[in-house]
Amino acid sequence: MKKWLLVFTALGLAACSDKEVADVSLGLFTTKDIKIQTFNDPKIPGVTCHISHVEANLDFADPSDMSIACRQTGEITTAMLKDIDRSKNGEVIFSTSKSILFKNLKIRRILDSSSQTLLYLSYSTKESTGSYKHSLTSVPLWGTAAWQDKVPAKTP
Repeated sequence: MKKWLLVFTALGLAACSDKEVADVSLGLFTTKDIKIQTFNDPKIPGVTCHISHVEANLDFADPSDMSIACRQTGEITTAMLKDIDRSKNGEVIFSTSKSILFKNLKIRRILDSSSQTLLYLSYSTKESTGSYKHSLTSVPLWGTAAWQDKVPAKTP
């Protein structure tokens, strides 16, 4: 009996991601949990993001609902920003499968140059109940080494 308990404990620990910071059950009679994961922006390690999403263990597809919060947790420099995609589409910095039917959760970084703010958009790649679920958070560059003082326009 103890041997089986050790095997199941080991399997349970192996399934845990080192990036998972919380696992909240949605109830005794459901197989759905809210998972909270953390990750650092791969090109801007001074930004840490937390995403929460529902995981349905025995379903073919997880629900599309998700939330994201990103904060400055370290230095952000001009050198870090020079290597990021500056297009209006930004770039995907995180992606995970949410079903066997090609639904993904993606996180895209977009630089809003006019306000000197990094935007992080989390979204589902499949429509769910008439909507593409998404969430947005921002990290201002104010107070970082990447902040660029704007030159005021000359008045005549």
